[in-house]
Amino acid sequence: MPQKEKSLEDELYRAGCFLLLIVGIAIFLYFKVILPKFPVIPCMFYEMLGIYCPGCGGTRAFGALLKGRLLQSLWYHPLVLYAVVIYGGFMVTQSLERLHIPRIKGWKFHTWYLYGAIVVIFFNFIIKNILLLCCHITL
Repeated sequence: MPQKEKSLEDELYRAGCFLLLIVGIAIFLYFKVILPKFPVIPCMFYEMLGIYCPGCGGTRAFGALLKGRLLQSLWYHPLVLYAVVIYGGFMVTQSLERLHIPRIKGWKFHTWYLYGAIVVIFFNFIIKNILLLCCHITL
């Protein structure tokens, strides 16, 4: 019997399951082991240049999202919520399709997901630094 050819979605689904496991362990270690014992390291980009880096606020956004504070997470760094929605939608629909739920088609991978992430990072970087430099609004 010939073996079924693996699609990109199959590989991404497998990687997504592995990622869920790794991120779960990392979250536990970060909040229960690392954070209580070590000080938070400041952003060197911000310390040296006085402006936010493209990733500034990501950790705080993830922490806020874990606490259910969606708007706060969005303010700190919108890429976190964007990534969770794309990842969650892909994984849920792929899981339901694999369980043979009628009329459920798993999301397919599209390169616009990545282009969307780049746009989110770019506009977040520009807007946060304009607010910082012109209005002195900090994260």
